[in-house]
Amino acid sequence: MSGGTAGSSDARNGIFAWTRDINTDQWRAFYAAFLGWTLDAMDLLLFAFAVGSIGEVFNLSEAWVGALFSVTLFSSAFGGALFGIVSDYIGRVRALTYTIIIYSAFTGLSAFAPNITFLLVCRFILGLGMGGEWASGEVLVAEKWPKEHRGKVIGMVQSGWGIGYILAAILATLIIPFFKAGQTYTIPLLNISLDGLDLGWRILFFVGVAPAFLVFYIRKHLDEPEVWKKSSEMRKAGKLSEKGHGFTLGQIFAPDLIRYTITASLLTSLCMIAYWGLYFWLPQFLSSDKGVGLNTKGFIWIIPINIGAFIGCNTFGFISDKFGRRPVFVGYLLAMAVLVWFFGHATTLKEVLILGPFIGFFGTGFYSGFGAIFSEIFPTRARGTAQGFCYNVGRGVSAVAPPLIGFLVDKYGFAVGLTTVSVFAVAAAIVVLTLPETRGKALDIE
Repeated sequence: MSGGTAGSSDARNGIFAWTRDINTDQWRAFYAAFLGWTLDAMDLLLFAFAVGSIGEVFNLSEAWVGALFSVTLFSSAFGGALFGIVSDYIGRVRALTYTIIIYSAFTGLSAFAPNITFLLVCRFILGLGMGGEWASGEVLVAEKWPKEHRGKVIGMVQSGWGIGYILAAILATLIIPFFKAGQTYTIPLLNISLDGLDLGWRILFFVGVAPAFLVFYIRKHLDEPEVWKKSSEMRKAGKLSEKGHGFTLGQIFAPDLIRYTITASLLTSLCMIAYWGLYFWLPQFLSSDKGVGLNTKGFIWIIPINIGAFIGCNTFGFISDKFGRRPVFVGYLLAMAVLVWFFGHATTLKEVLILGPFIGFFGTGFYSGFGAIFSEIFPTRARGTAQGFCYNVGRGVSAVAPPLIGFLVDKYGFAVGLTTVSVFAVAAAIVVLTLPETRGKALDIE
C-alpha cells in the first residue's frame, strides 16, 4: 500500500488500478459515509427549494427566510462539536448512526409545522444531527482507508453533497409546482384541508425522513477503525501521553494544537460563508425575476451545476493525492471567486448552462480539502473533536451568509449580492497557505 506501489500501479494499469488496494470493509465505510453525507445534503437543501412557499405561507421577507435557514447552520456548529467529541469517546460508527436518525426525524417533523416557531425548533434540532454527520463520517473513512488514497476517498464522500443537491432539486421539481396557491387539498385519512402553497413544501419535508433507513445498513455491516480502537484502549488504560490527558475539547486548545484549531476554523468559516452565500440563494436566483427569472421550473437547472460539483469533489481528491492539498485548495477557491462574479451577472438560461457546471466544480469541489487536511493535522486522540469543532464552527459562522446576501439582494440585486461571495473565497485561499502540506502523512494516535 505504499505510495510508490500505488503510483506505479496506476501508471501501468490505468486510473482505477488503485481500487485493488481497498478491501471490503473499507468500501463499506465509504458507502456509509457517502450515503450519510448525500442524504444530509438532500435534507438540508430541501429547505432552499421550499423557501419561496414558506415565505409566502408565513409572510416572511427574504432576509427573514435567510435567517430561518441560518438557525440550522448555527445549530450545526454545536452538533458538529458535540458529535465530534462523542465519536472520540464512543466510536465513529455509533456517532454516525445517531446523527442520521436526528436529522432525518426532524426533517420529517418539519412537515407538520403549524407555525414558524415549531418550524424553527425542528430546524434547530435537525441542524445538530447534520453538523455531527460530517465529523463522524469523514473521520470514519479517513481512519479506515490507506494514507495514499485518503484524498480520493474524502473527495468521493464529499461528492455526495452534489448528489444530495440534485436529489433535492428533483424532488422539489416533481412536488412543489403541482400544488397551486389558492387550491385546497384534503389529506386522506386525516381529513385535513390545506392550501396548495402550504402542502407542497410539507410533502417535500416529509420525504426527508427516508435517510433514517440507512442506519440499519451501518449498524449491521460496519466496525470501528483499528486506529480508533487502539486509541480508545489506550485512553481507558490511561496509557495516552500527557497531551492526551483530559477532555478532548480542551486538548485541541492546548499549545500543540491550538494554532491548527484556530486556522482550520477560520478557513471553514470563510469558505462556508462563500458557499452558503451562493448556494442558499441559487434556487431563487434562477427562479425569481430579480435573477434569471425561470420561475420554479428553473430548479431543474441546478442539476447541471451539481453534476459539476460531483466531478469537482472527486477530481479534487485525485489531484490532491498527487500534487498536494494546499495548491489544489487554493486553485479551486480562486477559480470560484472569478466564476461567481460572471455567474452573478447572468441573465439567460444559456449563461447558466455554460457557467453552472464550472461553478459547481470549483464552488463545491474545494470541500474535499477539509477532511483530508484536518484528519492529517490532528491526532487520533482528538481527531473527531477537532474535525467536528473546526468544520462546524465554519457552519455556525456561515449562518450570517443567507441573511447578509438576502439583504444585499433586496437592496442592490443579485449581481452585488453574489459578488460579495467572491471576496470571501479569496480570503479563504489566503488562509489555506498558512496550513502545512500533509499529503501522504500517516495518521498519528498521539
